[in-house]
Amino acid sequence: MAMTPFGSPASIVGSAGRTADQRLQLGRSAVEHFIAGRSRAALQILETLAAAGPLDLPLLTVFALAARAEGQRDRALDLAHQVLTHDPENLRALILKGDLLIERGDRSGGMSHYLSALRIAGDAPGAPVDIRTELQRIRTLCDGLSAHLAREIAIGLADAGIDAGAAGERFGESVDLLLGKKNVYYSAPLFYHYPGLQQRQFFPRAEFAFLDDLERCTPAIKAEVLDLIGGAGHFEPYVQSAANRPPSAQGGMADNPAWAAFYLWKDGRPVAENLARCPQTAAVIAALPLCQMPGRSPTVLFSRLLAGAHIPPHHGFINTRLIGHLPLIVPRGCAFRVGNDIREWQEGRAWLFDDTVEHEAWNRGPETRVVLIFEVWRPELSEIERRAIVALFEAIDRQSSAPAAWGI
Repeated sequence: MAMTPFGSPASIVGSAGRTADQRLQLGRSAVEHFIAGRSRAALQILETLAAAGPLDLPLLTVFALAARAEGQRDRALDLAHQVLTHDPENLRALILKGDLLIERGDRSGGMSHYLSALRIAGDAPGAPVDIRTELQRIRTLCDGLSAHLAREIAIGLADAGIDAGAAGERFGESVDLLLGKKNVYYSAPLFYHYPGLQQRQFFPRAEFAFLDDLERCTPAIKAEVLDLIGGAGHFEPYVQSAANRPPSAQGGMADNPAWAAFYLWKDGRPVAENLARCPQTAAVIAALPLCQMPGRSPTVLFSRLLAGAHIPPHHGFINTRLIGHLPLIVPRGCAFRVGNDIREWQEGRAWLFDDTVEHEAWNRGPETRVVLIFEVWRPELSEIERRAIVALFEAIDRQSSAPAAWGI
């Protein structure tokens, strides 16, 4: 039989288990009827099968689709719900239930099912043609529903006498999350997780008074960087293979000079030769409240990203520190994503972020991008907590003759 938008009958019936041959044949017949557009015939067969015993999930899904095709919306909704009870990530059932809820006037419920299907499917490169078509359809519907709901929310806030802008960035982001404009990203350190810390992506500047002083030093630091990239400095690949650690391709960045570093401090130790080449920068670094952890922190470097390079999504190792960026050379087409927040670097404008939240960077510009990178303690940690964390890692490092900066 020729393929259809729903695939072959065998693919829909799927694994039928060890059912009787007659039951299996009836199931195949129901699917064939449905594919051919004879939903009433399919429905009659499936009703007979269901009366004799439970249907497997693929047949139950066809049952729901056939019921809807025959105008039995309440029944279809119940059947779709049954499928999702056993298989919450069933795309066909999610889309069907979303459609049925929308038809009932439940825009919020329908949209939640659509968004769930879109989140589960991702780009769905391997999905059947009909599923990809359906995903595109509900993506368009979600855009319309989101716009409608955004208008209703704006009206509701105005009626309550609330200025959405005055409610702050957190409220604004909560609306974006609700409407599906953004996804939720969580801290996911690869090695060490300190519990109870706030879930933040970028941190407010107001919490770090030293950033103003740092930014004022941008011209002096940039002048030294220009000498380095002009040939005076040795940049090495930022991600390097280690003999005592499992190999990792790092999305093509392992040992790749497209993302390279000129270290001023590395794994808690000053790189004297490099600091001597950058005396202005060395003085600035000495004034920063860096995270101090012998053998591990701080690491301070000039990060070079060549034109056309892309640092793939990744997570940092430990969530007790924040990573700082001071952009020094920023061609057009450069951007940085932390979680659901995408920002463009601006020369001389520093920021701090949690690198244990998924992040990535790209340089689509014509020239090299250079950023000063440093690390500081999380502001929530008390002095005794910081000392305890240092002692913890010193104990770990005593177990290895050649400890890595992060990771056991």
